[in-house]
This record gives sequence, structure tokens and C-alpha cells, in this order.
Amino acid sequence: MGSTEHTSKQFETDLDTTRTRVLQMGGLVEAQILAAIEAFATGEAKLADQVIENDARVNGYEVAIDGACNHIVVKRQPAASDLRLIMAIAKIVTDIERIGDEANRHTAQIAVKMLRQALDAFARLDAASAAGVLKEDSEIDHEFRGAVRQLVTYMMEDPRTISPALDILWVAKAIERMGDHSKNIAEQVIYIVRGTDVRHTSFADIEREMGAQ
Repeated sequence: MGSTEHTSKQFETDLDTTRTRVLQMGGLVEAQILAAIEAFATGEAKLADQVIENDARVNGYEVAIDGACNHIVVKRQPAASDLRLIMAIAKIVTDIERIGDEANRHTAQIAVKMLRQALDAFARLDAASAAGVLKEDSEIDHEFRGAVRQLVTYMMEDPRTISPALDILWVAKAIERMGDHSKNIAEQVIYIVRGTDVRHTSFADIEREMGAQ
């Protein structure tokens, strides 16, 4: 086996290992979200403590994956398409870690669905599935704005509702932020597959561009 072939196979192994770590990290965060939902619903303190403790594991994944990406760039000098993947992974793990942080503030099933779909799109490098996540995020934003208006109305009509309404608003904001981070992951998947930066682009424009390709 020539040295070039060996280097190429090692490079592919490094990339596959790093992608697998990203998916493992995402799976851990997904479990955190579900545990946080149950802790919020049942008031189980031990379960809430477990969510907080697992945050250290999520942070460990982030550090390890960042290190692996840096190693690949320095040692392998990847071509443009592979470099896109590595750069996107570095951004994706940041959003996954932040989703894990939001899990400590309670969440909802819709956020789990978005994260799962975004990770699945990354695993399969499926731009169409990633675009579906962007559409879901628009729906979450719409629901969040409606919830804010309703809660403000409750607080104005009856000051006794201010404390519980603020608690609900806090949860709603956590859900909305998790949707934003899942959207960021989906945008990076589209960047990997299409080579197009769709950040700050309307969903309608993204749909038109993807339909034209």
C-alpha cells in the first residue's frame, strides 16, 4: 500500500469518526431534552440534577470534536469540499452544545423533533430534509410571538398571573432558542451539500434556489 493511499484512508477514517462523534453528541443532547421535559412535568429533582450533570459530557464532546477538526485541517490539508464539511462540523457542535444548555431551562417535544430532523439531515447529508427544519423554525417563531402576546394580555388583566406567566415565557423562549440552534445546524447541512450559505436568507428564497438545482 502506497503512502498516499494510506493517508487517504486515514483521512476518511478521521472524517467518519468525527461525524460519528457529532451524532453521538446530538443523541446525548436529545436525551437531555427529554429528561428535562419529564423533570419539568413531574418536579423530579434527581432527574433535573442528572440533566445538569450530563451537560459536562456534552461540553466534553464539544472540546474533543473541535480538537479533531483542528487536527484534520493541520495534518490532512483537506480539499475544498471536505474543508466545508469540517468547518460546518465546528459550527454544528457549537449549536448542539447550546441546545444542551437550553435543556437545562426546560423544553418541549417540538424542539426534540427539530433537533432529531437536523441531526438526521446531517447524518445523510440531505439538503431537502434540512430545508424542512428551516420551515419548522418559522412555525416555532410564529407560535412564540403568539404566546408572548397572550401572556402579556394575561399579566395586564390580572397582576396575580405575572409570576406564573413569566415562568411560562421563560420556557417558551428556551423552546424558541432551541429551534434557532437546530435551524443553524440545518443551514450548515445545506452549506455542506450545496456549497451555498443560506444564513439570513428567507425560506421562500431557499426553496426557490433548491428547486432550481
